[in-house]
Amino acid sequence: MNLVRALVLWAPLALAAGAGTALPMLAGCSPREQAPAVTYTLLDGRKSSLVALRGQVVLVNFWATDCAPCVREMPQFAQTWRKFSPRGFDTLAVAMSYDAPVLVSNFAQAHALPFGVVIDNTGDVAARFGNIQLTPTTLLINRRGEIVRRWTGATDFEQLTGLVSRLLDEH
Repeated sequence: MNLVRALVLWAPLALAAGAGTALPMLAGCSPREQAPAVTYTLLDGRKSSLVALRGQVVLVNFWATDCAPCVREMPQFAQTWRKFSPRGFDTLAVAMSYDAPVLVSNFAQAHALPFGVVIDNTGDVAARFGNIQLTPTTLLINRRGEIVRRWTGATDFEQLTGLVSRLLDEH
């Protein structure tokens, strides 16, 4: 039995049994996936990069103006940003390539989105994050640039706020 198969089979049992200790990290393996070093264009035309946000906890939300769950989540993302941004939290709302920039701009203005809105008209940002096609898809990145959580579909905001708070407390 190879090591990966053993971990897949035995890790849930160890966790269910309340093992109380984390599984040892395997030599040479990264504990978390590193976020891609993407560059992007914000709605106001400024160019930036995810690397420039290193040292902050960052939420990246892939969304579309015609996605009902995405639209419903935006006020909660804004509330989360307002709560945590003074502590080093940032949010990027990445509009999918098929979403017309004028619709994205109108939405962002109408809802007074307080965080960066990315126009991904080439689809490069979504591709670099693993070819994201489903909306909403939300990723949480720690201060070291590692992806610590991914939600496909509606975001669990109770879980999100608890995790953001813990990550901001890490140094």
